[in-house]
Amino acid sequence: MVNLNEMGQKACVSKYELQKLSTEVKNKALMAVADALCNEKDKIIAANVIDVENGEKNGMAPGMVDRLRLDDKRIAAMAEGLRQVAELPDPVGEVIEEFERPNGLKISKCRVPMGVIGIIYESRPNVTADAFSLTFKSGNATILKGGSDAIESNKAITEVIRDCLSKEGINPDAIQLIADTDREVTKSFMKLDEYVDVLIPRGSAGLIRSVVTNSTIPVIETGTGNCHIYVDKDADLKKALPIIINAKTQRIGVCNAAESLVIHEDINKSFLPELNKAFKEKNVEVHADMPSMSLMTGAIPATEEDFGREYLDYKISVKTVSDVEEAIEHINKYNTGHSEAIITENADTAERFLNGVDAACVYVNASTRFTDGFEFGFGAEIGISTQKLHARGPMGLRELTSYKYKIIGNGQIRS
Repeated sequence: MVNLNEMGQKACVSKYELQKLSTEVKNKALMAVADALCNEKDKIIAANVIDVENGEKNGMAPGMVDRLRLDDKRIAAMAEGLRQVAELPDPVGEVIEEFERPNGLKISKCRVPMGVIGIIYESRPNVTADAFSLTFKSGNATILKGGSDAIESNKAITEVIRDCLSKEGINPDAIQLIADTDREVTKSFMKLDEYVDVLIPRGSAGLIRSVVTNSTIPVIETGTGNCHIYVDKDADLKKALPIIINAKTQRIGVCNAAESLVIHEDINKSFLPELNKAFKEKNVEVHADMPSMSLMTGAIPATEEDFGREYLDYKISVKTVSDVEEAIEHINKYNTGHSEAIITENADTAERFLNGVDAACVYVNASTRFTDGFEFGFGAEIGISTQKLHARGPMGLRELTSYKYKIIGNGQIRS
């Protein structure tokens, strides 16, 4: 069995070394790792093929297989993410604010690394590279615990990164992977608060609940995505159709895919039959309430569970509402605090929606698929936080730092 205490000790040694690295050294290493991933893509893909074949043999859903699969294009995207992170400003050392007290004390609030960041994630092996790039650039060591579904892929990617760091003269323990897939090891990792400063889960609702419930390490919760699109009575339906189809079908196995449609009753007769035709062309199964079912042939009656479900599949729920307030109420009842969108040409309605919906990201006339660190210009992301403490939404470099106060005096004592 893996020695977690030893891994924790190595990470703690590494974190103090990383905090001393200059921005130039970190950026050079990130660029080198990006090149290494591309140069070693055959090795990574060969390992990934084993994971994909095992997943298909075990009956893994198509959406999850898609999340697992790597190819030349996805590895190139991983490398590009590292290059983008290298080009971003280094948050470490940034002075957030500074001021002077009446007694002459000069106080500055400065960004610092968190230390050791643990990440538990499931089937997406690209997370391995994303997690490294962001934790490394922000001066943190990381211990990764990927899912058993992607174990061979994760090992291959981690080996490439560690080898590259060694060649750059950097402690390879900046990134460590727990290769033991035993669930008891995962539970023990959640208790490693002596060494790990923060734990970030990425994956299913079950995984996230397990980490939040069992961890003795502070957790940043990255949530599941029951994302809604509300089509208002003042929507431009020519915009609405491609936005909905993109949000639902561009990639089904991701947390920012649309899972629920809410539509104003004034336009359901003119829009739902056309949308239903587009859904059929994409093999999307519709679970609709009664007012919507009569306009969508082949639709299945929606249950309470359907309205709150993250399908990660070619399925969507549909709800008809009488106004934007009912839409907001429905969304706030069933959403997961991730990403919600309205399609409307009415600026006042859009503003009511933006202010009324409780979610990390709220869109007007755009696909929910843009909730992504890469799309936000963060280079990559460590996850989409749906909580409200410390970080919310796509988590980039700044969200992986804390801060400390530096106080400069000239002999002051407190009376």
